[in-house]
Amino acid sequence: MTHEVLYLSQDDVKATGLTMAKIIEAVEKGFVEMGNGRVEMPPKPGIHPGEGGDNFIHAMPAYIPAMNSAGVKWVSGYPVNQKKGLPYIMGLLIFNDPETGMAKAVMDCVWITAMRTGAASAVSAKYLARPESSTIGILACGVQGHTNLEAMSVLFPLKKVLAFDPNAENAENLANFGRSTLGLDVEIVKDPKQAVTGCDIVVTSGPILKKPHETIQAGWVDEGTFVSCVDFDSFFSRDALNEADKWTTDNIGQYNHYKDGMGYFQSCPEVYAELGELVTGRKKGRETATEKNFAANLGLAMEDMAVAPLIYDLAVEKKIGTRLPL
Repeated sequence: MTHEVLYLSQDDVKATGLTMAKIIEAVEKGFVEMGNGRVEMPPKPGIHPGEGGDNFIHAMPAYIPAMNSAGVKWVSGYPVNQKKGLPYIMGLLIFNDPETGMAKAVMDCVWITAMRTGAASAVSAKYLARPESSTIGILACGVQGHTNLEAMSVLFPLKKVLAFDPNAENAENLANFGRSTLGLDVEIVKDPKQAVTGCDIVVTSGPILKKPHETIQAGWVDEGTFVSCVDFDSFFSRDALNEADKWTTDNIGQYNHYKDGMGYFQSCPEVYAELGELVTGRKKGRETATEKNFAANLGLAMEDMAVAPLIYDLAVEKKIGTRLPL
């Protein structure tokens, strides 16, 4: 018997038409399953080729029984790629049949990673931000700046965007996206403080660095603001981080691995809750209008496997992709 695997390029994945709203819904459902202890997801092993320690290639397996999803993502992140005209994040996702273990699909993971990361930020914001949040600051306006802005616009009545990026082209691209695609008022600012102070939501989405550049200083984040640290703690001074009322993450086991085993998150606040605890009500989210709440989500294999079956089903339905013999 000849078995086939469905190959989906990045263009194929995009062509399925899966919306950010559906991705947020799937990612939140995944966190419900995780919060109830129904996800198998070992800590992601990784290698770190090259100099400086900021490059990574990670293997990210997960199994979500309730979503009939199992597989692994093999993903790399190289900050120096941007100077070479290459994406920071690249990789492939293998989607398996949980009943037989056979690979059903191999798909590019760049679009999935970008979208599900923004979705996870939005799920955190749902529980930690003020529902009426309308002004958002984006610091670092690359791929994650775009997808985090899109995800927040799904759940919140956003009106104003303050965009900061040392690269003027990146800032302009985000401004065009916010204006033309999302219908938002976008202002490009030259001072990073202008994208923090006065904002209801702040997203930092630069490269993940072992040694934080600590651009954001104490006193910049207003009372009542929610901050999504997509780039771990890279953007914040320690004094600024320790102003957090609630410091959360998506998985405490992986957080501690990064902190104790790899040297990230040094001198950060104690973790208040995992995102799975917030979505299941085991821990309270925002309790007052003045809390400064932070999410330092790491990016989990569960999120990828929550999205993969949606991509696969749409691709099969729309006859997208290439069948390859195994």
